[in-house]
Amino acid sequence: MIQTMDVHEDQDLDGLPNVPSSRYRNSDAHDANNEDGNPANWIGKDFDDQDYGEDSEEDYIEETPALNVIPNPNRNGTTSINKHFNGCKLNPDNIPKQVDDKQQKLSFTKAPNGEGHVYTWKHDDTRIQLALLGLFTIGELPFKFIENEAFIEFVNALNGRVKLPSRHKISRDVVSFYLMERQKLYKHLSNPKTAIHLTTDTWTSSCQKINYMVVTAHFITEDFVMHKRVVNFREVDTHKAEDMARELLICINEWGMKNVMTMTVDNAKTNDAAINIIVKELPGIYENGKHFHIRCMAHIINLVVKMGLKHEVYHVKNLQDAVKYIRASPQRIKTFKQAMKDAAVESQRFLCGETPTRWNSTFELLRSAYDVKDAFLEYSHQDPMFQKTVGRVPSHSDFEMIKKMMEFLEKFKKKTEKVSCSTKPIFHTYTREILDIEQHLRKHETNPDFMFMVPDMKHKYDKYWGDYDTISDYVFFATLLDPQCKSKFMKVVFTQMLKAKNKDKKMSADEIESKARAKVIDIECKLDKFFKTYLERSNMTSSSQQETPEEVVNFDDENEFFGSYMTSGSFPSTSSESQLQRYLNEDPIGFDKGYDILTWWKNNAVRFPIVARMARDILGMQISTVASESTFSNGRRVITDYRTNLSVVIVEALICTQDWLRKSSLPIYDYDEVHDVLADDDLAIDIVDAIHNLKLTGKRSGN
Repeated sequence: MIQTMDVHEDQDLDGLPNVPSSRYRNSDAHDANNEDGNPANWIGKDFDDQDYGEDSEEDYIEETPALNVIPNPNRNGTTSINKHFNGCKLNPDNIPKQVDDKQQKLSFTKAPNGEGHVYTWKHDDTRIQLALLGLFTIGELPFKFIENEAFIEFVNALNGRVKLPSRHKISRDVVSFYLMERQKLYKHLSNPKTAIHLTTDTWTSSCQKINYMVVTAHFITEDFVMHKRVVNFREVDTHKAEDMARELLICINEWGMKNVMTMTVDNAKTNDAAINIIVKELPGIYENGKHFHIRCMAHIINLVVKMGLKHEVYHVKNLQDAVKYIRASPQRIKTFKQAMKDAAVESQRFLCGETPTRWNSTFELLRSAYDVKDAFLEYSHQDPMFQKTVGRVPSHSDFEMIKKMMEFLEKFKKKTEKVSCSTKPIFHTYTREILDIEQHLRKHETNPDFMFMVPDMKHKYDKYWGDYDTISDYVFFATLLDPQCKSKFMKVVFTQMLKAKNKDKKMSADEIESKARAKVIDIECKLDKFFKTYLERSNMTSSSQQETPEEVVNFDDENEFFGSYMTSGSFPSTSSESQLQRYLNEDPIGFDKGYDILTWWKNNAVRFPIVARMARDILGMQISTVASESTFSNGRRVITDYRTNLSVVIVEALICTQDWLRKSSLPIYDYDEVHDVLADDDLAIDIVDAIHNLKLTGKRSGN
């Protein structure tokens, strides 16, 4: 009989006995241990001693443990025995080697930049489950894909021990994850010490005829790391101020938010009215909510540029008509692509379309057309109707003007991209960005190519940013709390704003200088008043922060002379009340391209603990609603005609889950073919009940 080998669950690959292969037994073992070629020696190593009997007529003997038969070596020789040995289930080489789940292995990971590192890996069912949630939620895969035969085969090839759930199970896993993560996030957002800044946007589903509102919470944690989380994606009855305000207050209440400092919304009268309703329901906010509303900077830039583009530019209009004509037909597009080849155009771009409400689409149209400018003349030769329809083929002079227009608009494009960032603080750059735009407009207002459009753009700019009294105090607070700027740069800001406003030259240079200095002092006083509210809320009161004589004696109770010196005021004060002034009195730090303002405040929190906390709360404010707006995927806008029966509660769970799982900015969930799984009333009820219970728990705990 073949000798069996005990394989324990905690035995790793290296711990298994080193059994020679069958080839070794048939050759090397035979040559080394059996000079006469008798197979009995090597057979005996792996077979129990058994008396076949020299006169046995049996060709095979039953092998009861495996219900196999063993060839009789006296009649069949080594070939038959060797054949049996190679295929026998009790051959140690054929016994599956079980490995301990806890045994770690080495794995190699390659980063996008080409660098790689080795790390230990072990089978982890929890990690696999989370990775599956990320794959199907972030990757926007339909849940039925988990039952795809090719996907199952692929997973088995990677790790045969993975047990894939059904599509119904993974949909419930998503809900479970959402509720679990929601509870964790609730504990943080309901903490009064967490300063929260909200952004919001609305959208109407054309197929469902439902108005949706998305709310994103932005905050900086105590370790000076910035976060954003989608916390609401709900149906709102109308776009009226009352309905929007009610839904926003419900969101704030459901999450137990007690320290909502600001809300950033698009510039619309409805939003202004909604904000006025909300601030009345939020006690304790700065100056009764006067500065609660932060206007979306990207939206204002959009208004400024559109004001200029409303003027019909001859060269631009001609190119717009040409692109519109070509893109109107698949055959024309095909012909234009051939014209690109014939004209030896090397650009990989193609003509972009234009969205009337988005000026950046006009910029992309101009840029894409400029890159393939040589193809237009060639196309006119292949399509005789082209020139007759558009009137004139875009020429060299047209593209010269297009180039100038692109250079002019490039500034606004870059500003829009910069202020749309929500992964790092940029609120402190507000003043420098708007003044850069003002300087750009001023530089082109005397340019013959743009002087017809710049005045209207400047008028729109002045409406929102021309007067510092119309800008939120928080904007100026953030500038003062930027170690690169402080009061010195603040004075430059006010001076420039006053100069731009002094078109009629009614103020002298000295008057401008005096007013700018007075405004800086005014903002510093307001910031100091705001700072004192942090002192009051701090665990350390002003009195406990001041070093009393008793505290000094405890510090050095054997030296009365030194104790007297410490209480005499002959040395710089280190009290909390002086933290802000000490910070402002220090010189601004030098310019550093790799400078990170959160890192600076984290490193200097020991010197200015309460100022650092105040800076952390202010720097988390948002100057754009793009973080919320990007939640709607462009074009598809979340809900398609095939997914109209999704519960709004399930929609919110999916959108929030994707946002919490993803590590980069991706389009929102497409819901492709998941309605049969997610149009589940039980799941919706589970979510609503869990949220209700979470609110009750929070109230009982005093949060």
